[in-house]
Amino acid sequence: MPSSAPDETIIPPDEHILTVQEALEPLYLRLEQEVETKLVEAAVHAGWSPYDALNAIDHLKKE
Repeated sequence: MPSSAPDETIIPPDEHILTVQEALEPLYLRLEQEVETKLVEAAVHAGWSPYDALNAIDHLKKE
């Protein structure tokens, strides 16, 4: 049977509770980054500069 490191703390399941926001935030941020990357790639492919594409995305986020 594997032994735990002496300093390792195991948190019981009933004490390891995340809020919905804590659970979803990393996924949301990763998806947001993927979407922004694809938008910039598409804009650059269409002839925009990366700078103009990022400015357009920032403008869209504000609206």
